[in-house]
Amino acid sequence: MDRVTQTQAAGSLPSRRLYYYSGGFLRERRLRRILTLAGWELKLGLPGPEDHIAVWGASPTASRGHAVAERRGANLLRIEDAFLRSVRTGREGEPPIGLLLDRSGVHFDPRVPSDLERILTTAPLDDYALLSQARDAIDRIRAAHISKYNAFNPLADLPRAPYVLVIDQTQGDASVVASRATPALFTEMLIMAQEENPGLRVVIKTHPETEAGHRPGYFGPEHAMGKVSLLTDPVSPWALMEGAVAVYTVSSGMGFEAIMAGHKPRVFGQPFYAGWGLTKDENPVPRRERKLTRAQLFAAAMIEYPIWYDPYRDRLCDLDTVISTLEARARATREDARGYVASNFRLWKRAPVARFFGSGRGVVFAEGDKIAAKAEADQRKHITWGAGDPQTTSLAIHVEDGFIRSRGLGAELVPPMSLVADDLGIYYDPTRPSRLESLIAASEKLPEGCRHRAERLVARLTSAGITKYNLDQPALALPEGHLILVPGQVEDDASIRLGTTEVSHNRGLLRGTRAANPDARIIYKPHPDVETGLRPGAIPLDEAAPYADLIASNADMAHLLDGVDEVWTMTSLAGFEALLRGKTVTCLGAPFYAGWGLTRDLGTTPDRRRARPDLIALAHAVLIDYPRYFDPVTGTPCPPEVVLDRIEAGNTGPGKPLLSALSKLQGLLASRSHLWRR
Repeated sequence: MDRVTQTQAAGSLPSRRLYYYSGGFLRERRLRRILTLAGWELKLGLPGPEDHIAVWGASPTASRGHAVAERRGANLLRIEDAFLRSVRTGREGEPPIGLLLDRSGVHFDPRVPSDLERILTTAPLDDYALLSQARDAIDRIRAAHISKYNAFNPLADLPRAPYVLVIDQTQGDASVVASRATPALFTEMLIMAQEENPGLRVVIKTHPETEAGHRPGYFGPEHAMGKVSLLTDPVSPWALMEGAVAVYTVSSGMGFEAIMAGHKPRVFGQPFYAGWGLTKDENPVPRRERKLTRAQLFAAAMIEYPIWYDPYRDRLCDLDTVISTLEARARATREDARGYVASNFRLWKRAPVARFFGSGRGVVFAEGDKIAAKAEADQRKHITWGAGDPQTTSLAIHVEDGFIRSRGLGAELVPPMSLVADDLGIYYDPTRPSRLESLIAASEKLPEGCRHRAERLVARLTSAGITKYNLDQPALALPEGHLILVPGQVEDDASIRLGTTEVSHNRGLLRGTRAANPDARIIYKPHPDVETGLRPGAIPLDEAAPYADLIASNADMAHLLDGVDEVWTMTSLAGFEALLRGKTVTCLGAPFYAGWGLTRDLGTTPDRRRARPDLIALAHAVLIDYPRYFDPVTGTPCPPEVVLDRIEAGNTGPGKPLLSALSKLQGLLASRSHLWRR
């Protein structure tokens, strides 16, 4: 039974009243919300014997709750942050994304068995689905570099491997005190790390709160002598583990991560993860005799024990949802930390872009000579819209709409819910490498947990009929026979200019498709931007009629993709959407999804595209790794699954009447698009 089910079943307890005597429970809105969703009724006053009293772990205020519980005969509910907490620390004001609710003890105090220890001791932990979920989650956490706190840079410089890793903690930390550890024990740990690994460098990793200046650790600069160095940079724990040949800790949560990274850490305290055959214990807990696998330990600590919260849907959730949330928010924080100087953005796009990339120092806009000056003065990164001129934007990050963009057209000034930011090129320009190409190539070795997420995302996207723009258009009755869909494109689009050679307009695409398929029933779908009169590329009906059996004007794209047998295209995203639906796709140009062995390529594709990912690996790179997503409801970075929720519900944020009026004016002035487009 998972934690959400346990919480629901707990409604049968005599009382769900939860009394508290700490101001933190009154101040922290997220804390109160999670407890309420978990079925607790927070109260002030004096409890009865059937009631519970909330205490925060072993905090200084916990003694108040203990005293009242002893006098009143009430029960205790001990509360702690879950092992995945947030992007930034609680001391920096960020609320938790999960809690540990324990009626027996505290997970870090071995004197009394906690609920977690009881799970580890007595629960079967042999369910195939549970252990598969655990393995998938470990894969995803490692791939996304997710930890308890996540305001670090996964690409930061690391010590040169190999090295021995010694993990510091903050002085007086509750888990250190509960393990009866002293400064002398930390010193002993450092000495043993050197003696057991002669000749190897020893790296001491400081705690994030020590780095931030909140609390001192047990090691300082005075310990960095000889082959011992102090690492204070905010690096990824997972990247750090890769170069380590041995890991030493007293009771740090990084010891748990070390186990998941494949190490058998030497443990000097008595944390929850010690004693199950996965650690080398200097001070073992005698009653812990069971031998567990990594997946079993993880399943108990991360799936069965915690209460997880979904901030987008305001409800309790499972671990997979939490990983997706932290992945999206951590990525935004990491990438946006330095802030941006933005150029080549139309006026209406500036506010959405500033929100989208605003998780760090924010976005300032500049043009011309001021770009380099602002970027250099503030050490900001430079972002620019579209491909730009490689000669003048060689160091810029190129921004474009993502592949699940919105519910409505960009040409109608509907703000995007996804954008891509490419530091190498841009996905629709095959004349030079792009970040998407590198992600697709790397996806050949996609971890299983990431594959399973991509499979779920693709299944949901296709079953819900979600495409790039998700326009409310009718489903068209389709003719009998072998059906080929030819999606029209905007003929001045950069993907046509950069990604085609012999065929670069809709007439040529239609003629070529008919010539190669004389007996097929060809359906031509004009591009929605062209149909609204906002972009060029229209074909008069009398010119299209000799080549197309049906002109699918204002028709639902998802329905067409589901109903046809093939798609022929130059570079349209519809080709990728067709691949997701299992259709045969022929490309006359070189779109981002061509050249990987999944399409029939009649155009010239880059020779560098030699990897052979399968469809799910391609989808993960295109829909998860490459774009970023933004939730218009909460105004925060989000995973793609949340964007699908918003699109399905039609809940894409408040309308913009001024932008709507401006888009209509653009339609009237379509022949003068140079007035607003660059």
